[in-house]
Amino acid sequence: MKYCKKCVMPDTRPGIKFNDEGICYPCLNYEKRKNIDWDKRFKEFEEICNKYREINGKGYDCMVAVSGGKDSHFQVYLMKEVMKMNPLLVSVEDNFPMTEAGKHNIKNISETFGCDIISLKPNIKLQKKLMRKTFEKYGKPTWYLDRLIYTYPLMMALKFNTPLLVYGENVSYEYGGSDLVENYSARDILENGVASDIPFEELIDEEIKIEDLSLCNSPTKEEILKLDPIYISYFIEWNSFKNYELAKTRGFKDLTHEWKRTHHIEDFDQVDSRAYLIHPWLKYPKFGHATATDYAARMIRYGMLTREKAIELVNERDGNLDPKCVDDFCEFLGYSKKEFYEIVDKLYNKNLFIKNKIGKWELKEKLK
Repeated sequence: MKYCKKCVMPDTRPGIKFNDEGICYPCLNYEKRKNIDWDKRFKEFEEICNKYREINGKGYDCMVAVSGGKDSHFQVYLMKEVMKMNPLLVSVEDNFPMTEAGKHNIKNISETFGCDIISLKPNIKLQKKLMRKTFEKYGKPTWYLDRLIYTYPLMMALKFNTPLLVYGENVSYEYGGSDLVENYSARDILENGVASDIPFEELIDEEIKIEDLSLCNSPTKEEILKLDPIYISYFIEWNSFKNYELAKTRGFKDLTHEWKRTHHIEDFDQVDSRAYLIHPWLKYPKFGHATATDYAARMIRYGMLTREKAIELVNERDGNLDPKCVDDFCEFLGYSKKEFYEIVDKLYNKNLFIKNKIGKWELKEKLK
């Protein structure tokens, strides 16, 4: 493993690239912000909003894909309070036990901003079957949910004639991935690798039929061309911490006083449910990094953390999966702890990890 010389991101992150000096493209892209005319870009954003404002008379004129999180609060604030649009919010529930913060936040985003929310609650029986299959075979237990998070807003935007579909950041461009080109359009969002890499035919068996996956189908290319999905991060300097600070002023709650997560270095991202966090943590056995690395890298770029302190936090937290996440995950899917850890054990990348004398996996190339 090689690590970025500016932040702490390894070259094992899928799709990430480094320049000849050993610096990752997310760091390079962040530096490019200094040369961007943000006033000009915001005017472009205003022009787009003006184009669609009152497209349905006094009805909805845009749609925002939300989870209730800090970024969702920021996006709705921007569209409703700043741009004076009339957004319809759309979300996908994951059926997991929710944290108290999660319960509060999804209600708060509707009540605070005065917005309707359309929520998809997936078939729980099917969700469990698919989660077990994609967890055991691919190490991607929430693939089904993530797929719906991408396809459902597109379907609803077409249904409600709201071509302006608003997303937060371009994940690949901001944090590393296959899409290195900065573009405001999110028409290719399904191709970012999060939920586009498992062929449907590999999921079909005696209990799972192709018709069960109907909501996982993307609209056709012709239908998507009728939409104008956008990344807010193209028009505004995207910053997770600034979004969090704004969200708090509108009633967003983090996990303070509720839960101190052992594999995170913050308490405000992905706070809705514990079980879901198994999925992002599984990047650790597969790629040698997880959520602590993700946020430490951002904090270095934002000037909030030295690389030395980031290294300390990553080495302490990244592989330290929180037991409450395991509890909720196993209870929901019916695994014993022994079964769960046997599956996880098989996912460790032996090119990156080696077992020590007490049977614990350790990185061969530790961050230092």
